[in-house]
Amino acid sequence: MNYSSIILLVVMILIFYVFLILPENRKKKKLNEMRDSLRPGDEIVTIGGLMGRVVSVNDDTVTFETGEDQVRIQVTKWAISTNARVEAQEKKAAEEKKAGKKKDE
Repeated sequence: MNYSSIILLVVMILIFYVFLILPENRKKKKLNEMRDSLRPGDEIVTIGGLMGRVVSVNDDTVTFETGEDQVRIQVTKWAISTNARVEAQEKKAAEEKKAGKKKDE
């Protein structure tokens, strides 16, 4: 039996897993952590493009207000795409890391 073709197939599957599946799983985990860390006062954007400030958070739903008219909208957590507070923290951490690298050089 030709073992080289079996080894080639295993290597291809491993490469596919490492470069496609693992990064997607990390992205999903990070998104779920962001949604679970929502708290009143956070600025959010939904997957539909609605923007607003979180008023209350329940197990599966988030209620937020849009603009000055203070219309309250309730959506499920999976509909939240971004959180301005989390993005600002990540940006600050990235800048500090970059500044630390420049300082070391």
